[in-house]
Amino acid sequence: MSCLSVSLFAAIMNNEMTIPEYARLCKNLGLDGFDLGSTLIKNHTPKYIAQLKNEIAEEGIPLIMITTYPDFTHSEHLQREREFDFLVHDIALASALGAKFVRVTAGQAHPNTREDEGIRWAIEYLKKAAPVADKYGIRLVYENHAKPGAWEYIDFSHPPAIFLQIAEGLRETSVRINFDTANILAAGYADTIEILDAVFDKVLTIHVAETATFGQLQPVALGTGIVPFGEIFSYLKSKNFDGWLCLEEWANKGKEGIQESVTFARRTWAEA
Repeated sequence: MSCLSVSLFAAIMNNEMTIPEYARLCKNLGLDGFDLGSTLIKNHTPKYIAQLKNEIAEEGIPLIMITTYPDFTHSEHLQREREFDFLVHDIALASALGAKFVRVTAGQAHPNTREDEGIRWAIEYLKKAAPVADKYGIRLVYENHAKPGAWEYIDFSHPPAIFLQIAEGLRETSVRINFDTANILAAGYADTIEILDAVFDKVLTIHVAETATFGQLQPVALGTGIVPFGEIFSYLKSKNFDGWLCLEEWANKGKEGIQESVTFARRTWAEA
């Protein structure tokens, strides 16, 4: 079990908390690893990366996943090429820091991108990225994603039908799935297990995430929204899931919120 604490992103970006301090917090909560957003890594200079890698090693807890935000559904070819090169950079960065997974996205739902175009472009560029990740010993995990603060539009593959088409197009590659527990409901589709089951054989990581509202992503503390965690965890156990549960903590309650999320996830998993 690891944790991506979106609640602490601002504190880390504003230098109120360092990445090693965040890693230590996760370790003290008994987690097996921690996750980072790519925007939290300040630069890729050799000195900074070497120092950060050493500091993480000193904390004694591994970096599991780095979340990235490639936008492969942009209507301009040159921008899609830029986005690919940005992802290559992020993969190399993840490798340098010793991460295991890089979370990838299809792109934004740009108003001038047709559905067939977006699906084709997302598959094309994620396929192209797979051997790069293989070279660096990184596993790409494609997510049924909603919307990060860095984007103007919702994720192109937020609708489950589009997500499934892209996932199917990547089936013969090394790209696997990071399944988000909140985003199927947030997309207005009622049956999370149905979508999870359709891709389960490719799922390596689970974003344990919560939403308060059906049909809209409204992040809240784990266990206080509408996500059926007991049902989802029971399904995962029935399938002998042995990958990573990555808590996407977004309660905006600081360290207390992370502790509550960890406690909830552990209890719910044990009871499932």
